[in-house]
Amino acid sequence: MKLKKSLLTLGLAVASAFTLTSCGDDGVLLFSIEDDVALGAQVAHQVDSTYRAQGKLMERNSTNQQAYASLDKIVNRVLNSGEVQYRQQFAWDVKLIKDDEQLNAFATPGGHIYVFTGLIKYLSDEDHFAGVIAHEIAHADQRHSVKQLQRQYGINLLLSIALGNNPSALKQIAGQLSGTLAGLKFSRDAETEADNYSVEYLAGTDYYACDGAAGFFIKMNEEAAQGTPPEFLSTHPNPENRVENIEQKAQQVGCSVATAPDNDFTALKNALK
Repeated sequence: MKLKKSLLTLGLAVASAFTLTSCGDDGVLLFSIEDDVALGAQVAHQVDSTYRAQGKLMERNSTNQQAYASLDKIVNRVLNSGEVQYRQQFAWDVKLIKDDEQLNAFATPGGHIYVFTGLIKYLSDEDHFAGVIAHEIAHADQRHSVKQLQRQYGINLLLSIALGNNPSALKQIAGQLSGTLAGLKFSRDAETEADNYSVEYLAGTDYYACDGAAGFFIKMNEEAAQGTPPEFLSTHPNPENRVENIEQKAQQVGCSVATAPDNDFTALKNALK
């Protein structure tokens, strides 16, 4: 623990010496994997505390055992696809937030994933839900969140948060990631990249339709066309031709688009009734 903290302190000192404040237009990331993990742990702790205080965090206890058993099966298929770059380095824990009005999910740096019950109840197809999970895993695995945060706040501030030295900024970032504040909006390029990786992750499962995310976004776009865009689209900008791009990526990969059974997703939905 002391060694990790000393490395973070050293990184902060180096960053200060060079006054590094953004990753630039080329997306170069100056934040290390270790710093990513440390920042994610701080943010996840803040998010947990916030939703726990509101009575919305569904704890991993006997009451919610069946829900998490079903959820973990779906998530672990994606994580164990062999395509997730930081499978061993990041935490990859998933938590349920009891809020039936929120059709959303998000991931923090370091692989902490949060899923709102509203999203689960909104969907009916396990492939589509797995596509959402794969999309969020991609945001963390491709480090989109920390890249955007580095652009917005600068590396010095992020390192201070990772060290636990800036609670007010930590609360703000946690609020952005969870969408309770203005939201951390990814670029359209980041969204397209997350879509593409969702195809690769699902393809690696040899279980889910690798274009599962496309079905999810078809449903989202239908809602948006009716003038009621779900929360997910407010924090995840919608690139042009999104569904077509996902389906084209699936063709390029040559992966199966056959629908998987909905058994685990059905069990998850039933556990939330």
